[in-house]
Amino acid sequence: MPQGIDHPAAWPAAELLKRCEIKRLRRGGPGGQHRNKVETAVVIHDTPTGKRAEANEKRSQEANRQAALFRLRVVLAVEAPATIELSSLPSELWRSRLRSGKLSINPTHDDFPSLLAEAIAALHATGWEVAAAAEQLQCSTSQMIKFLKNEPAAFSMLNQHRTKAGLKPLK
Repeated sequence: MPQGIDHPAAWPAAELLKRCEIKRLRRGGPGGQHRNKVETAVVIHDTPTGKRAEANEKRSQEANRQAALFRLRVVLAVEAPATIELSSLPSELWRSRLRSGKLSINPTHDDFPSLLAEAIAALHATGWEVAAAAEQLQCSTSQMIKFLKNEPAAFSMLNQHRTKAGLKPLK
């Protein structure tokens, strides 16, 4: 499997879960008797960062655990940016997702949080200049913006940092 950056959002599930607390809860709502009587809701808390994610929309505890883990990885990618050397970008994982300068990734794919963490790390390293980060990651500026819009929290964070840096927010 191609390697991404060293960030909790990119770690294998087993490695990330070693530093997390998992709670199983009962939640009401649609799903019938099974959902109301069994602890199918899952909350995962990343102890070092204090970040947490929850899933309770499925009837299966395992499906909710996987959904909560994916959400936690996205939260970590957005809210716990990595500091990396620009010379190490793009990662092998990022390059494996490029097709003629276009980034090919579905926002529900397991690699999405890792790629998001890499994009945010590149933006952070370039002073939130999207064009410079996109050039470093070997994709177009429009591809970078389109990718970040897949996660509204990431796009919002980008615009907040751009405003603080005196740059124009993106639409």
